[in-house]
Formats: sequence, C-alpha cells, structure tokens
Amino acid sequence: MSRFTERLADPRPLLFDGGFGTQLFARGVELPNSALANKSHPDEVVDVHRAYVTAGSELIETNTFVASPLHLEMADAGDASPQELATLATEHTRRAADEADHEIFVAGALGPSPGAIEADAGDTDFGIADVKVRDAHERIASALIEGGVDFFLVETMFSAREAAIAVDVARQFGLPIGVSLTYKFTQDRKTKKTHYKTDWGHGPPDALDILASGQHSNGVDLLPFVQMIGLNCGAEASREDHSGMAYAIEGTRQTAAALQARGLDDMRLAAYPNAGLPKMDRKTQETYYLQGPDDMSAQLRSLVDTGAWMVGGCCGTTPEHINAFRRVLDADTPTTN
Repeated sequence: MSRFTERLADPRPLLFDGGFGTQLFARGVELPNSALANKSHPDEVVDVHRAYVTAGSELIETNTFVASPLHLEMADAGDASPQELATLATEHTRRAADEADHEIFVAGALGPSPGAIEADAGDTDFGIADVKVRDAHERIASALIEGGVDFFLVETMFSAREAAIAVDVARQFGLPIGVSLTYKFTQDRKTKKTHYKTDWGHGPPDALDILASGQHSNGVDLLPFVQMIGLNCGAEASREDHSGMAYAIEGTRQTAAALQARGLDDMRLAAYPNAGLPKMDRKTQETYYLQGPDDMSAQLRSLVDTGAWMVGGCCGTTPEHINAFRRVLDADTPTTN
C-alpha cells in the first residue's frame, strides 16, 4: 500500500498547493513554457514548492503541467526533452518535500493537450491524433514514476475523453489516480437549472460514464482505478457568481451528486479553483484576480461541507491563500490532550 493510499483513508481534508506559473513570474522567470524552468531555473522552481510547504500544503505538485512534447513543440522549445524536464521536476518537488519537518506528498501532474484531440473533434484535421496524446502522457508518466511521485493527478481536463486516455496510461503504474476537470457554467433553457460542463459538453455524470465506458482503454472500466475526482481552474470569463470558490462549491455539489447516483460515495472529491475572475490593471497592464486569501478562506468550510476532501488553489492563488486555508483547517481540527 502506498503512503498516499493510507492518506486517502484519512477523513481529514488534505491541503494542496496553489498557482505555480504566476509564482514563477513573481520571481522573474518568464518563459514560453513554464516546464522549461525545471532546467533553466531550478532554484526558483524549488523555492515555489518550498513556499507552499511553508504555507501549510501537505501535497505539492510537479511542474509538469505543460511538459509534454505537444506543449514543447507549440512553444518552439527546440530540443528540450519532455522526459528530462519531468525527471527534473520530480527531483525539485522531492527536494522541497524532503526538507519539510512533516510528511509531504508529491503529485505527478498530467495536464491537458494544447488543443482539441481527435476523440472529441472526430478527425485529425482539427484534432490532435489520439495516438500522439497517449504517447505524450506515457512519456511524462514514465518519467514521473521513475522520480518517485506518490500519485498521479490528471488535471485541468477540458475533455473527459482525454482524461480517460490519461487515466488508462497512469493505471499501468499502479499508483493512486486523481482526475480533475475544468468546467463552464451552462443553464437548461427550460428548467433554468445550472449544469457545469467542459468545453466538449461533458458534465460530471458524463465524465463518469466516459471513464466507465472502456472507449479509450480497450474495454476496461477505468473507475476502479480512480480514487479521487473533482474540478480545478475555472474557465468563466464574466460570471463572478460561478468563479473561484462559488464555482468550486457548486461543481463539487454536482460531482458529489453524480458519484452518489452511481453508488461511488467513497470516492474522494477534489476542488482547487482559480482566485476568482482574472482582471487587467489598465495602469500596470498586469493581471490580478478578484478573490484574495480572506475571500476564499471565508468559504472554505462550505466547500469542505459540500464534500471536498483535497482542497487548494489554481490560477491566481498564492502561498498566502494556502496559508489562510491552513488556518481554517487547523481551527476545525479537534485537538487531543
């Protein structure tokens, strides 16, 4: 049994980390692809991880969100090796984890492809060939497993079909797997009921159906290989009432209902949203987010009460956000004499 499997059995909420790319920018690292920093700016990468550990994270994630050959090609990254970048990313994450005075878990990030994939588009004229998508995930997953990650996090998936391909790759290595999709607000025109769906129209029930269908795994039901599912990021551009923590709470509610309908109540739920809507400061031309640490942490109890077990932040969140989350979680944890 892996260490992370044991933690999955613990009902106490697990605190994840927060935004990574923006933290590199804050340290003066500006690259066409943030995974390149694993080689060119190793100390800064470790420092970001260390900042989240200091803030109170129990789980930190490898800087491999855009390390795949598909992303590197799009960034015109030359002869950069995805395997080398993923290996270095794991080493940097482990370094920060090993320095901590308490147990820190390391998540191996498998991010989305940089565009539509064949499984959704229906062809390779518009979509990236499924075989290339699978190969990209295999390359990163293999390097992450060699580096010693504790589990795989298939994250920020705009397509439940790509999530299924990535899970089918990750399950070959025998580690726990988490899946996190990113949704947009939609509303039934007749009933006015709110539904969250990916760019390809997949809501939480659809994601579960696709994972179970075996369509991208030679007929194998992938749900038994997934220990955690949820949402992150947040693609809304204008609806403040469906961004940040409000998005996380409603999305978790919908995901929990989908799991309950399938009898999967024991599967853990993850939620790590953006810090609300991004805005542009006209004077400085810099991006900022509407929800600060106090704004988000004030709603953390509601998120946990909705069922979220792994909580953290995505774009725009900082170590200060995570530290505010830590204080709320610690205050809610009974002390023993």
